[in-house]
Order: sequence, then structure tokens, then C-alpha cells
Amino acid sequence: MDNRYYEGVGRRKQSSARVRIMAGSGTFTVNGKEIEAYFPRMGDATEIVHAFQIASHAQEKFDVSVLVQGGGVTGQRDAVKLGLARALVEMDEELRPALRHSGYLTRDPRVKERKKPGLKRARKAPTYTKR
Repeated sequence: MDNRYYEGVGRRKQSSARVRIMAGSGTFTVNGKEIEAYFPRMGDATEIVHAFQIASHAQEKFDVSVLVQGGGVTGQRDAVKLGLARALVEMDEELRPALRHSGYLTRDPRVKERKKPGLKRARKAPTYTKR
């Protein structure tokens, strides 16, 4: 069996995920836990794994190992999703159009806006008082 792995890095908000795909038995681990244990919220795990179905690859043929850090649940989920898609493209370049069309290769650039001086938050001003 080949020991080669394919790696993709995904980012979203404050989250960063390093995804590695290698030939194996179909295990999907995120930070040492099974994917369903790490992302228990309904639909998160299936949305991540959906990239395999778009790529028309059997997930059972590959082991996926993910190291994700920073951010919250949604940011981490989207970072893993992007990293997995990038790793699949590195494995097989012909998957790029299908994954691009499904929106799996688009980096979401939205991040939290910084707080400005004189304001309570990025844009919320203190209440105006006439007197």
C-alpha cells in the first residue's frame, strides 16, 4: 500500500484546518476523534463528507485525518470542508470543476470587523443624547 497522502489547508474566520487524505479503510478523524463525535450538531458531518459524493469517490477507500484549531463550530466546519475539497483536488485535478461548481473550493473571506475608537462595537455608536 502506498504511504503517500494528499494535504489541503482550509480556513474560515479564525479557524484553520489541515486535512490529509490517504488510502485506507474509511476512518475520518478530527483532532483524534471520530467526525460525528467532534461535530455532533446535526448535518455538520454530512455536509463535510458530501465532497466525497460530489467527487464520486467512495469514502470507504480513504482515511481522512484533520487537525483543526481556532474559531467556533461553524468556522471549523467550513475550514474542514474547504481543506477536504483542496486535498481531493490535489489527489485528482479533474475533480476541480465539479467541486468548484458546488461551491466547495470558494474561500469565504468574511471575518469579524475590528472595533473602532469612540464606538461600542465595530459600527454601533453610543446612544445620542440631546442634553
